Amino acid sequence: MKNPDLINITVLIKKFLIWRIRNISDKNFMLILSIFVGFCSGLAAVLMKNSVHFVRELVIYIANVNSFPYIYILFPFIGILLTVLFVRYLIKKPLGHGIPMVLYSMSKTQGKIEKHNMFSRIIASSLTVGFGGSVGLEGPIVATGSAIGSNIGTLFRLNYKQIILLIGSGATGAIAAIFKAPIAAIIFALEVMMIDLTMSSLLPLLFSSITAALTSYLFIGRNYIYILEVIDPFRMSDTLYFILLGILCGSVSLYFSLLYLKQSKFYSRIKNSWIKLLVGSTVLGILIFIYPSLYGEGYEVINSALSADTSYALNDTLFENMDRFLLLIILLIILFKPFATGATFGAGGVGGIFAPSMFMGANIGLFTALFLSYINIKVSPVNFALLGMSGLISGVIHAPLTAIFLIAEITGGYHLFFPLMIVSSISFAIVKIFMPNSVYTIILAKRGELLTHNADKNTLTLLNSKDLIEKNFLTIDGSASLGDLTKIIAKSSRTVYVVVDKENNFKGLVWLDHIKHLIFNTEYYDKIYVRDLMYMPDVVISSDMSVPEIAVIFEKYDHYNIPVVDNGKYVGFISRARFLTNYRKLLKQISSD
Repeated sequence: MKNPDLINITVLIKKFLIWRIRNISDKNFMLILSIFVGFCSGLAAVLMKNSVHFVRELVIYIANVNSFPYIYILFPFIGILLTVLFVRYLIKKPLGHGIPMVLYSMSKTQGKIEKHNMFSRIIASSLTVGFGGSVGLEGPIVATGSAIGSNIGTLFRLNYKQIILLIGSGATGAIAAIFKAPIAAIIFALEVMMIDLTMSSLLPLLFSSITAALTSYLFIGRNYIYILEVIDPFRMSDTLYFILLGILCGSVSLYFSLLYLKQSKFYSRIKNSWIKLLVGSTVLGILIFIYPSLYGEGYEVINSALSADTSYALNDTLFENMDRFLLLIILLIILFKPFATGATFGAGGVGGIFAPSMFMGANIGLFTALFLSYINIKVSPVNFALLGMSGLISGVIHAPLTAIFLIAEITGGYHLFFPLMIVSSISFAIVKIFMPNSVYTIILAKRGELLTHNADKNTLTLLNSKDLIEKNFLTIDGSASLGDLTKIIAKSSRTVYVVVDKENNFKGLVWLDHIKHLIFNTEYYDKIYVRDLMYMPDVVISSDMSVPEIAVIFEKYDHYNIPVVDNGKYVGFISRARFLTNYRKLLKQISSD
């Protein structure tokens, strides 16, 4: 029996939708919804930040009342264990990585994201990061904001293009709120989320971004995440060193990306989740024991680097009295950060890679400045740490414009726009040579499931090959006679007939044009068999082929109908006419303004 309260809510929604269609245009309604999505995303970001802060304070309290000096090494294991238990027994579905999940939903599930994503990642990432997992909050909050946009769009029965726009609004609001960077948030939606830049999409993104940022200001205040008391002025004479930093950032970005992917493969081979937890947590605990700066998000370390304070590399570590090895220690922190991040994810933690990228960027920038100072070349350590953050985000995320505006906004460092452009563009260019796709998109791109700003590719990606299959082609056994075949011809509206055996194994085709000279001669009806008339086509399609692959086949072969065969079994046909018709309909749908 249906819940009467649920029925009443459904009736109210239907009445509202009817009223909305009569009184509010689609464009105005999208603006209203984008503001609401921005507000909800802003609240989610505030909730996530406060949750992490609460958990972290709890951890600090436990550490202070406990006499064991290295108890904090165990906290990441506890946090990831709680995360794994929460996901396994309460959510009961793997969360995966936030932004790739959103991109996949945009290309393969009509933008529909499961409801639990509106809260599950807030809880999971708060436990992971609050207890010291070496990841950030950005991926989870983007996934949360996107899920809010998706489910609001689904609730109001919006079409695919409108739901995608609300997903973009949710992602924009999430970034704007957590970083207080509304401009960078919009650019993030365009660069990373692949939202098309049109006036109808720009205004909702803008409204969502402003609303989310104001919500964050209201609850958290106007303070920057990263504090810079003084930014040294740009000097043209330092351009050569900016180029050097860009090359280093590109190299480190490539190192991080490749190592991240290799670790993902390594942990994916471990099928038992409890063994994963043990292995990943052990690696993370050892790294934190040696390098305490790898504990948690690393915002304190980044702020230290931005003030040219290197005490984080030495104080309360095994290297406390080894100042002469400072450069080597900072370099090792940079090199081991990807292992700490990979171990956190591999063990089952939930988080993002924005913060690890900025952590490594600030350190590589400070390392470069200190090294140049060591050889008597004076540059600003503060500026270089800031530029390094931009370079790593650009290289790892494959989003140079986002990196430039994000670092400028969250630090108030607009005075360094020119060097930010130099470092970010060089870093991005170097990584792009070796990795055409970022760590977010590489798997989706390999599977042909990634949306881009290319409308043709997007249309092919969004088409489902199973929706193209036609099954009204009649079949006949190879042992049947020509007379039996003429009976099939009389019933069929098609000019091609499929030859199969009793187990539905595909044997070949018979074309009407090839047997016209025989079907009117009745004396052949009992003398000629279907197996004598059939032929095996030069190409077949499997139902698990991607639509772009099918498009290539139609382009290569001059066929109007191609059979679909899975493991030798006949499934149906894909026709050139249906392919083009569905393509044109979808292209019109996703390209309409």
